[in-house]
Amino acid sequence: MASLSYEKELSAAKKAASLAARLCHIFVSIFCLDFSGSQALVSFVLERELPFESFSLVAEEDSGDLRKDGAQEMLERITKLVNDTITSDGTYNVSPLSPEDVLIAIDSGKSEGGSLGRHWVLDPIDGTKGFLRGDQYAIALALLDEGKVVLGVLACPNLSLAPIGNDDQHSSQNQVGCLFSAKVGDGTDMQSLDGSSPIKVHVSGTENPAEASFFESFEAAHSMHDLSSSIAKKLGVKAPPVRIDSQAKYGALSRGDGAIYLRFPHKGYREKIWDHAAGSIVVTEAGGVVTDAAGNPLDFSKGKFLDLDTGIIVTNQKLMPLLLKAVQDSLSEEAQSAPSL
Repeated sequence: MASLSYEKELSAAKKAASLAARLCHIFVSIFCLDFSGSQALVSFVLERELPFESFSLVAEEDSGDLRKDGAQEMLERITKLVNDTITSDGTYNVSPLSPEDVLIAIDSGKSEGGSLGRHWVLDPIDGTKGFLRGDQYAIALALLDEGKVVLGVLACPNLSLAPIGNDDQHSSQNQVGCLFSAKVGDGTDMQSLDGSSPIKVHVSGTENPAEASFFESFEAAHSMHDLSSSIAKKLGVKAPPVRIDSQAKYGALSRGDGAIYLRFPHKGYREKIWDHAAGSIVVTEAGGVVTDAAGNPLDFSKGKFLDLDTGIIVTNQKLMPLLLKAVQDSLSEEAQSAPSL
């Protein structure tokens, strides 16, 4: 698999995610709360950039709400946004898409994925609450080949090119809008969304947990902050957690802004592959490690959901053994302190 190039596919993915980011920026200005237009645009670009490949897309949205009575105005608005974004790019000499064309493009994301063949995996706007607050969100697109993630792209419109926490407001790099891209065996690149030359990025090389900072979900509903705090304490992490939305965390970690990402959903929650596929390869190709709480690699070959042990942990290779021990000790203590039924 590593011998395959995936260059054409990566180029198509970067274009699709970048155009979707442009469309999402317009979403913000008109406060349009249906995010399926981003999915329609990604589907459109991939099918035109890769016309001779069988097309399978596993994605979060469907057209159900837009097909309901009373949704015609919203559908017309989304159709205009999609067409305006395609026109502004200037690459595609096509007739404007009809509302039905947009609905069909959205519903191309109904694939179940799996371990056979190639499947694109998309979260058209990852970090919905961050998007609505004007904070971090991402367009996250990855390609699975025989159940393995072979490339991933994260378009992060609100993430600065300068590291998180950089106080130099006058830096020439104090520019907002990052595009991270990675393909198997080729490392991870970062560039601005407006098309600057890509640079290679690498995860933090810190070996001392006391010097490490960690990311976690902004929303407490998405991850158990108390458990993360217990783990950080065991490691001796001194810095407070950095809480940001979406897979922008994976992008920031891939360039060394922090050294650890912890995600422990509440009991009963099942992780979806589109929430981690692109981010995981962006981090691993930058030299990081992504596992579940038991140290197992994430398995994207089972369909739309990740069957994993308890949570997801991300760090560099040197810190992973210490982090795993702290995670397992904290989980054990939590289990012992839980009231018996």
